[in-house]
Amino acid sequence: MLLKGDFPTQEGDDLMNKLSRKDLLLVGLMLFSLFFGAGNLIFPPFLGQSAGVNTWISMLGFFITAVGFPVLGVVAVAKSKGLYNLANRVNPVFASVFTVLIYLSIGPGLGIPRAGSLPFEMAVSPYLPEYFSVALARLLFTAVFFVIAYWLSLTPTKLVDRMGKVLTPTLLILISLIVLGAILKPLGTYGVATGNYKSSAFVQGFLDGYLTMDTIAALNFGIVIALAIKSKGLEDEKAIVSTTVKAGIFAGILLILIYSILGHLGAMSGGLYGATENGAQTLTNVMTYIFGQPGAILLAIVFTLACLTTCVGLITSCGQYFATLTPKLTYQHWAAILSLVSMVLANMGLNQILGISVPILNAIYPVAIMLIILAMVNRVINGSRAVYSLTILFTATISILDALGQVGLQFGFVSTLLKKLPLYEQGLGWVIPALLGLVIGGLYEFISSKQTESVSDYLAE
Repeated sequence: MLLKGDFPTQEGDDLMNKLSRKDLLLVGLMLFSLFFGAGNLIFPPFLGQSAGVNTWISMLGFFITAVGFPVLGVVAVAKSKGLYNLANRVNPVFASVFTVLIYLSIGPGLGIPRAGSLPFEMAVSPYLPEYFSVALARLLFTAVFFVIAYWLSLTPTKLVDRMGKVLTPTLLILISLIVLGAILKPLGTYGVATGNYKSSAFVQGFLDGYLTMDTIAALNFGIVIALAIKSKGLEDEKAIVSTTVKAGIFAGILLILIYSILGHLGAMSGGLYGATENGAQTLTNVMTYIFGQPGAILLAIVFTLACLTTCVGLITSCGQYFATLTPKLTYQHWAAILSLVSMVLANMGLNQILGISVPILNAIYPVAIMLIILAMVNRVINGSRAVYSLTILFTATISILDALGQVGLQFGFVSTLLKKLPLYEQGLGWVIPALLGLVIGGLYEFISSKQTESVSDYLAE
């Protein structure tokens, strides 16, 4: 079953087979900007600063979870003609619950409010005069921010032009200025590796890629990319999937390039400044060293643009989905509701929202990864419901128990046993159970098919 609106289609007699190179470039740029939020801007520099001489080993792990899985996620949703349809390969009930949780947690529950509050915290709050109320300043900033985000997301068919032609190129030009400044005024040599980056740089980089949450966001953005491609006149479903793959590859290459630059800058800043508390401070050090005080202004603009593009993508994807669940509320209504609710949450109780949403995201993330992997090998496993169901069941059980443990809920012997799983200490305790579920599901499918063949042969005699 495919929920109406989950992967929108258009009827028409004039079907185009491919986009022009210009339109394909614009769609790719739009997809890049959807992924590249404030978190994507600050995590690579912090990784570089922490990994030091092991930066590139760590970056390889980071690329897998911060680029590889997100790009594959967009492709998986396109091939499946929607997130609900993809999740329905497991079970209809799972599909409904998982889809709603994905849109709520990465949307109004975390992603959108965070996108509105982060640019204020990083780019405005530190420079406010002492006499000016921080609460009032935050309210004014988020009000303007979400009005702009609402306006940009109001007409999804115009996203390609607004983001691909204006916002993303502007963001890339500003990042290019940072790169040029670093070339003209080098920071120095790489620092030393610290913490887990000393002994397990690759695994730590892999885990750091989790922090971007782009794998989950990718499952949301499938609907946005479909709308964007259709707005350019492409209606053939196979051509849409092919175009999505090309746009995903382009966005992935661009993300790897930008992440590499930011990681390199962070590694050099570690040699110059030493350890910092977070990636924002690392990036601030880099900008101040290269540009002086104007660097703070440049960084503020980059932060705001990065958050704005991601926010628009999340409002659009969530609005499109929720509109399919409530016939009386149109997409435009949902865009307004999401913008207003997110503005309120960005000003009130964001820490409480994070306290609830982050464990949910940690529980969902491994499930999203395995769902994407299964979608990529769907032909190999012949779309087996047994393989999908057992793999996701084993993965979800471990990831949910782990998430509950993070909020202080322990289950005695079960929790003790959980901690003995291979890779648990590295945050990957779900991997072996997931593979076990895949193997058991595969064996069940193989035995069932053989029994079916035997019965068919017997009846044919």
